[in-house]
Amino acid sequence: MSKLNETDIQGFVLRGYNMPFARYLFLRFEDAGRAATFIHRLLGEVTTGQRWDSGKPLSTVNIAFTHLGLSALELPDATLLSFPVEFQQGMKKRAAILGDTGRNAPESWDEIWREDRVHAWLGVNAVSLDALNSRCADMLTLMRDTDGVILLDAQDAAALVIDGVPTTKEHFGFTDGFGNPDYLGVERSSQPGQGKLNSNGTWAPLATGELLLGYADEAGELPVAPVPHILASNGTFMVYRKLHQNLATFRSYLNDHAPFYAGGKEKLAAKFIGRWRDGTPIELSPDQPDPSITQDPARSTNFTFGADPEGVRCPVGAHMRRVNPRDAFGFDGKLINRRRITRRGLPYGVWTPEGESVTDSDERGVIFIALNADFSRQFEFVQQQWINYGNDARLGNEKDLLMGNHTGHGRFVVQGDTTPTNPPFVCSNLPSFVELRGGGYFFLPSITALGMIGMGLVDPR
Repeated sequence: MSKLNETDIQGFVLRGYNMPFARYLFLRFEDAGRAATFIHRLLGEVTTGQRWDSGKPLSTVNIAFTHLGLSALELPDATLLSFPVEFQQGMKKRAAILGDTGRNAPESWDEIWREDRVHAWLGVNAVSLDALNSRCADMLTLMRDTDGVILLDAQDAAALVIDGVPTTKEHFGFTDGFGNPDYLGVERSSQPGQGKLNSNGTWAPLATGELLLGYADEAGELPVAPVPHILASNGTFMVYRKLHQNLATFRSYLNDHAPFYAGGKEKLAAKFIGRWRDGTPIELSPDQPDPSITQDPARSTNFTFGADPEGVRCPVGAHMRRVNPRDAFGFDGKLINRRRITRRGLPYGVWTPEGESVTDSDERGVIFIALNADFSRQFEFVQQQWINYGNDARLGNEKDLLMGNHTGHGRFVVQGDTTPTNPPFVCSNLPSFVELRGGGYFFLPSITALGMIGMGLVDPR
């Protein structure tokens, strides 16, 4: 295919900015005309997918809208009705499908998400806290000047600082961020294992339409998109979820079960996730972390599960294997290619070293942001079928150990073998290690579409 028009695609879609600071501003439109003026004025600030030939900027700005937000902007009814039904309903109304029940149910969410008030997400990423505050101040000035937008709330997120250094770890101590897919036409430093598996064992980029609207997906079809076509083209859909981490529960559960597991505490933790805490895939190094693998882009994501069908090295229910089973279901992994999502986001809260006292009530977790062309086929399928249900992995109704919505009754099976340090093991009475605090579904339009919205030129005819 020809190269994508990177100047028309928001940079947040095409690249992980890898900036240590972010602030997500949640906006409400009070007046359609003045809100459109705000968007029109914002257009020059929005970071595109254009390459940074002269180095990384100090900060970036991107924007996305809920269906209610597009309605508040008074887009034509024919356009509003042409969006996929999942987006029209929003994440809160999809709670039963997503398994967002019990302590994860909407009535337990942060106040901003309990009522349908959010119209837009304005994401600011920055290389320093000063740069973040400066760019956010510019955004607030623009809101005041145009007088059509109010700031409902802001969520700070930042790379966890450990021993004075920003890291790619999350609060449970695991190195994160290995798994984003490659897409046709999207320029980035790709690694073997991040795209789709070919029958000869090599890897290739996924079809562009798995990420961007207006392009063919893996089935050779165009994903469902709004009209007019120009409004949808080069845009995507975004999932925003605030995931609270019960760190005290996680650490005590691991500490309580590790003495009974012959492989030891760190190996049990690795079995939970599918990677050692430094990021080494246990499929490649089942007995110890191996920095030479994690530091080698040719190896750190270059593995499959097809040769380990019983989960001897990496348990069938390990988190990483559940959310991206690769070739574990056969057919050279082709069943997986239509379920991939692109992840963005950062942790929130302060890192607490092992051994220091923690409570579950401390404000800490991960802002999970996923980009996909089709909510139901990609994010919702993974969340429903692979995280909160285990049938595809031959695990019946067992939920994902890490992300599953447990009620104290779940279990996790480490398959193992007959060797002394890799025995079978069962973790029972799983608590919820992660709880949902709210979120929503957003449309992240192209630069062209933003211009149309800002000038009131959206015409479905």
